[in-house]
Amino acid sequence: MRKKLSVGIENFEEFSSENFYYVDKTLFIAELLQNWGKVNLFTRPRRFGKSLNMSMLKCFFEIGSAPALFDGLKIMEEKELCEEYMGKFPVISISLKSVDGLRYEAAVAALRTVIGNEAMKFGFLKDSRALSEEEKSSYGQLIKIGLGNGGLYAMTEDVVAASLKTLSQLLHKHYGHKVILLIDEYDVPLDKAFQSGYYGEMVSLLRNLLGNVLKTNDSLYFAVLTGCLQISKESIFTGLNNLNVMTISDPYFCDSFGFTEGEVMELLRYYGLGEFHDTIRGWYNGYKFGNASIYCPWDVIKYVQILLRDKNAEPENYWANTSGNDLIRRLLKRANQTTRNEVEQLINGETITKTIRQELTYRDVEDSVDNIWSVLYSTGYLTERGRLPGKRMKLTLPNREVRELFIELVKDWFEETTLADSERINCFCGAFPDGEVEKIQEMFHDYLWDSISVRDTAVRSNMKENFYHGMMLGLLRSQGNWLVKSNAETGEGYSDISIQTPERIGIVIELKYADDGNLEAACPKALNQIEEKKYAEGLKRRGTKKLIKYGIAFCEKECMVMMA
Repeated sequence: MRKKLSVGIENFEEFSSENFYYVDKTLFIAELLQNWGKVNLFTRPRRFGKSLNMSMLKCFFEIGSAPALFDGLKIMEEKELCEEYMGKFPVISISLKSVDGLRYEAAVAALRTVIGNEAMKFGFLKDSRALSEEEKSSYGQLIKIGLGNGGLYAMTEDVVAASLKTLSQLLHKHYGHKVILLIDEYDVPLDKAFQSGYYGEMVSLLRNLLGNVLKTNDSLYFAVLTGCLQISKESIFTGLNNLNVMTISDPYFCDSFGFTEGEVMELLRYYGLGEFHDTIRGWYNGYKFGNASIYCPWDVIKYVQILLRDKNAEPENYWANTSGNDLIRRLLKRANQTTRNEVEQLINGETITKTIRQELTYRDVEDSVDNIWSVLYSTGYLTERGRLPGKRMKLTLPNREVRELFIELVKDWFEETTLADSERINCFCGAFPDGEVEKIQEMFHDYLWDSISVRDTAVRSNMKENFYHGMMLGLLRSQGNWLVKSNAETGEGYSDISIQTPERIGIVIELKYADDGNLEAACPKALNQIEEKKYAEGLKRRGTKKLIKYGIAFCEKECMVMMA
């Protein structure tokens, strides 16, 4: 029986118990042991398998774990390594992705819950003969439930700050073995705190929590942390001299997160979908981790899931739509003409050169637009296509999925900024029922100049037309009393845009992208299409008194308007 596709599975044990397809990443364990530091921080974009790898580490190292979980996997070929390390360590494993709240107090309560729930798993410490009564009492503080506060753990902030070190010391003494510490999504609390206005308080708490457990802790064997961003040492890792950071730029652990070309080909072969390899590569490949070309695993699995039901399904923005994409919006809102030109270059398949800072605080993002580029690189919206001296990189959009996302967000930004100037937009729209061709052409040319255009030679003409179509539609729909339809069925086909005004004036607009730059030839083609396809018939049937037909041609930031 074919294995089930693993969509959103982050618990390593489920792959064996529930018969899920697993892309074997177990050699990550061997590489970690061969190249490890005392404290190891892996930064990768979201949805690239960080949480699953952390679960795998826990299942491998933890005392009492089941070796059968790894049967048939690559790590079992490393027999001496497995003999020495497998199932030999107490493991503390927490995820901070749920540490959130509109207020600091709510976020601290969430952190208490995460730590308290993990401490509860070691209930045997209450009766451990290896611990003194004072040590058992310190464990009791970690699991004590508060009265009258909804069942939340009752730890004070001082106890929270010392909690992971306390728990590691108790486990070390009980087992006689040092502890492995796993902290997943370590930077999420800072992101949430920054958005909600208690960043300074959360930095202070995490600095104390991590400092206590990671610095001069004789009970710690090693620690692994994961996140999207490398938060600066001055922010939460003050005085930590043993931090071993592995970012997407580094030439090791390159294929430990995400899917490689070979892994994707094998997955598609297993499910009988090899014919879709080129499509999946164009949409979801293109990330460069060290020296490896990597696919986004979330995208690949989601699309394969849909293809197994419908082989005619088009690929979609699965990864890009799993967050608010606020960073790109923030970049566009703060963009000057230079930044808009750089976004335009990216959308058009080109590279831009930027100095990349991979060690940041969240406050740094607000200080400079240049820092936003660094965060977009670290979080997977941009990827590297070459390095230059001085931490400068050639950056580009990794694939079609992210390009489509940028285009959609640019459309939204364009509408938001243009609609804010109601006098200008009303003047533009008013020119259409009045037949003012020169004004339409001049004003739309100005809008194009202010915006971002799609001119990439690799993009089909109809996709470029869709971009300009969206811009025009957004402008015309600002007139709330107009009936504006897009691609509405009229006559024998679909007109790009049709309008009916309260004065019963009907307007048909057909758009053409002129790849060769010949706007004068493209405009008549648009007008001829209106006539040949009888796009105006629907408006006539609705009793319009006057019909106006426009053919509008575009090429990059140039446009031409003709009327019939």
